[in-house]
Amino acid sequence: MKPVVVVLSAPSGGGKTTIARAVLAERPDVGYSVSATTRPPRPGEQDGQAYYFLSRAEFERRRRVGEFLESAQYAGEWYGTLRSEVDRILRSGRHAVLDIEVKGARQVRAAYPPPASVSIFILPPSVAALLERLGQRGSESPDGLRRRLRRAVEEIREAARYDYVLVNDDLAGAVQAVSAIIDGSAGVPRRPADFEQRLDALARDLAQAAGNAPRGA
Repeated sequence: MKPVVVVLSAPSGGGKTTIARAVLAERPDVGYSVSATTRPPRPGEQDGQAYYFLSRAEFERRRRVGEFLESAQYAGEWYGTLRSEVDRILRSGRHAVLDIEVKGARQVRAAYPPPASVSIFILPPSVAALLERLGQRGSESPDGLRRRLRRAVEEIREAARYDYVLVNDDLAGAVQAVSAIIDGSAGVPRRPADFEQRLDALARDLAQAAGNAPRGA
């Protein structure tokens, strides 16, 4: 099978990075494209593993000379996929998994239209689950959390543009579904049966949660 670019997107806290790492651990034919970002490392994150952590000046320099396949601003910080990362993986004969937000995903899908790519949007099972995952990070200020929740409303509205939409209500099941999609998607539905209703409910609950989030620095 010819290697493809696998685009994973989700609201912050939706579990896309965990799923990507699990797929990577199970499959030697998959490589993970490490993104670059201007945000500071979280506890335990190492440069070149979780992200390439760049200064704003260095990020802008690389963006200006065309080193990024895609780049976008999210929650006040820049994120981007280096062309060299994706090329390195594809040249090795492996599928390239990209864990990126929705604006960047649009750019990647334009550069690698199907069948050169497959895009998968990961939905949380509920807003409560999303809030729990964000809270476990311990790195969000009240204002930062509110921004992420507002952004999540916009992000899930993009889900319909993706080739597949999965609900991350069971991590092992989500990992298995992503792996099956990489292999040709046998037996994996493109949308949950209650897709539109689920999307509307998540958007409504996210907007309410953003409005109720505590204010502060």
